[in-house]
Amino acid sequence: MARPLSIAIVGAGMGGLASAAALRRVGIDVTVYEQASQFVRLGAGIQIGCNAMKVLRGLGLEARLRGQSFYPRSWNNRDWKTGEVKFDMIFGESAEQKFGAPYLLAHRGDLHAALASAVPDEYIKLSHKLVGLDETSNGVRLSFANGETAVADAVIGADGIHSVVRDILFDTSPVHFTGRIAYRTTYPATLLGGEQIDDCTKWWGEDPHIVIYYVKPDRSEIYLVTSQPEPEFRIESWSAKGDVRELREAFAGFDRQVEQVLAACPDVHKWAIVDRNALERWGEGKVTLLGDACHPMTPYMAQGAAMAIEDAAVLSRCLDGIEREGVPNAFRRFEATRKARTARIQQTSRTNTWLSGKTDADWVYGYDAWTVPLAA
Repeated sequence: MARPLSIAIVGAGMGGLASAAALRRVGIDVTVYEQASQFVRLGAGIQIGCNAMKVLRGLGLEARLRGQSFYPRSWNNRDWKTGEVKFDMIFGESAEQKFGAPYLLAHRGDLHAALASAVPDEYIKLSHKLVGLDETSNGVRLSFANGETAVADAVIGADGIHSVVRDILFDTSPVHFTGRIAYRTTYPATLLGGEQIDDCTKWWGEDPHIVIYYVKPDRSEIYLVTSQPEPEFRIESWSAKGDVRELREAFAGFDRQVEQVLAACPDVHKWAIVDRNALERWGEGKVTLLGDACHPMTPYMAQGAAMAIEDAAVLSRCLDGIEREGVPNAFRRFEATRKARTARIQQTSRTNTWLSGKTDADWVYGYDAWTVPLAA
């Protein structure tokens, strides 16, 4: 009996953990290497589209996610001032029947913890910052800043928009700052003093916009995220603090619900919205990239994590039953299966017009990464 394939995954974000869980399902040995020393529950919400939910169901996480996430009736798009509805994307029961899975609104930390629960702790190595990759006769050797090394049959770079794996493989252009920033935070809904908000709304301003939704089934926690121009801002950290007063000022005059949510908001994070062009190639030999490392998304379709989660399912199908020497071809097949879709989502998201008027969303939410035909 041949020993199972061993794969090192760099990065324990959504894509890295989803990949580890999906690959373990098909009998592959995985180890996930993460540079952070611990997982932190950042104040951020995440939309789990029906397409991502189908993958998460296959990983056995559906019941847990339904139990801790909010089930919205719709994603409502309104004019910033009049509150007039531009397009109401109905979710709830009807979308669940149509697309085969629910649309959920979650706390990002809850989705991350759910994915982490699908990978036993002993397969996740924290405080491992990758510094080198070398092809050797018995696999790929990974070197880490802490002095440790590891060897695996293949490597998946799931290490995000600032991917070290990508920078080792390719001479890539630097990340592009879009000239826009986002404020975001989650806070207890009790701070609204009994005021109700709609399930999930995006208010479209002439330039800035704001999205507000609940992230808990009992409506106990709300999330807000904005996008607005600020060409001189540069900090990209997920945890840099923003000034709530500046935020309120930027949205003065917006619909009453927006003003209420911002008036009650205790503090806020601020981060630069960055972008990169899609890569020509996603990998080299026994190394492939996945998720934001190869096709980073602007946040305007709420599909960035979903694309990495879909990638994980497709990649596990491409590697199912593959011998060591078949890995490079399986990686090419993965890329060929996923490239057109991720490029289309990237382009669509970049325009920031998604759901601003009547929209055909079937191609996004109807996709099933477990059954989509694999490229030849």
